[in-house]
Amino acid sequence: MPSSRTGRPPVQQRTPRRPAAARTVRDNPVRRLYANARRAWDRPLTAYYLIAGGSVLITVLGLVMVYSASQITALQLSLPGSYFFRKQFLAACIGGVMALAASRMPVKLHRALAYPILAGAVFMMALVQLPGIGMSVNGNRNWISLGGSFQIQPSEFGKLALVLWGADLLARKQDKAMLSQWKHMLVPLVPVAFMLLGLIMLGGDMGTAIILTAILFGLLWLAGAPTRLFAGVLSIAAVIGVILIKTSPNRMARLACIGATEPKTGVADCWQAVHGIYALASGGIFGSGLGASVEKWGQLPEAHTDFIFAVTGEELGLAGTLSVLALFAALGYAGIRVAGRTEDPFVRYAAGGVTTWITAQAVINIGAVLGLLPIAGVPLPLFSYGGSALLPTMFAIGLLIAFARDDPAARAALAMRQPRFGRKRGARGPGSGRSPRRWNTMRRRASAARSSGER
Repeated sequence: MPSSRTGRPPVQQRTPRRPAAARTVRDNPVRRLYANARRAWDRPLTAYYLIAGGSVLITVLGLVMVYSASQITALQLSLPGSYFFRKQFLAACIGGVMALAASRMPVKLHRALAYPILAGAVFMMALVQLPGIGMSVNGNRNWISLGGSFQIQPSEFGKLALVLWGADLLARKQDKAMLSQWKHMLVPLVPVAFMLLGLIMLGGDMGTAIILTAILFGLLWLAGAPTRLFAGVLSIAAVIGVILIKTSPNRMARLACIGATEPKTGVADCWQAVHGIYALASGGIFGSGLGASVEKWGQLPEAHTDFIFAVTGEELGLAGTLSVLALFAALGYAGIRVAGRTEDPFVRYAAGGVTTWITAQAVINIGAVLGLLPIAGVPLPLFSYGGSALLPTMFAIGLLIAFARDDPAARAALAMRQPRFGRKRGARGPGSGRSPRRWNTMRRRASAARSSGER
């Protein structure tokens, strides 16, 4: 061994070792992938991209499935095969404009629109009950004819009205420290919600009433309602619901179809529920192919509206239905994240109300198709056919996008992004040290080639 001049062996310097945790993450590809995914998941703009991207994907896939599921129904009615698709596409375009406008509005304007939207919804829901104005569809008198083939369902806008007005009311009471008293938490929120529920139930639409009740309980839960108060309001709603179900043979028949696998005889034939299960069962893993559904040929009622999820399972299989569920789960998570990270009470209540609305409606629709819940007659948000349901839902999505952008960390992240248009790519600020890029690269190379060839 070589020695130094002093006769001592040279000291060998050891290279610093990485920490065990960092070495484990880098060496294990699964842990590295998990760490990268978690880091991306915690970014400030994650909720913004999930809401915007998830809603666009659900809407586009819904348009495709509406076109596929509604062709036979349109032909049976002696209409063009793309009739329902064209109407849904028009509603999606109008809803997209509404969502874009809502996403660009400041929070103050959202709060200012709460009372006008509530007043307009109550007025239209009252007009439904007037003879000659309201009309019945599938036994429910909740529609107003706009002339021709266009109709509107005012109760769908009642959901948006309750979310905005309830959020503004609770936010103002929280600013004044009034929510600690039960009477200020319940009044006038619960009476106004019961008024909307009464107008809806006059038309017999219990499915929309269930969604409105879920929004009410979501707002009360976000406001920190005590358990006893929450249980009391829930008990009253449950008693009213039981009475409404017991007094209606149609609702009792729907309740009897939970878990049915074969059609029955009598009032509760369970035809729609059973054929929805048949559609899902025949789809397999990857489905029979887009447009190749058998159940939509007159066997499955409302194939393009309430039971479009069954047609999706038949044509796209388990992979397609799980993709739809994953998109709704991502949308729900993003809404909860927006509501949980904000410091503005109005944003918290409104984001929580919209998330409760969309999530509860999706669960009720999909649960009915799977035979786990009674058929309530509510569409799948952003997916089923129906412009009256699509327009307020897309405006609510615009609200979530605006709230996600309003987060301080998200605003800072958006401010750091360089604009892609409006200035030259090679422009640099003073002191950047980089020379501007030259544009005519191919021309410069051609001229250099000519000059090098001349001797």
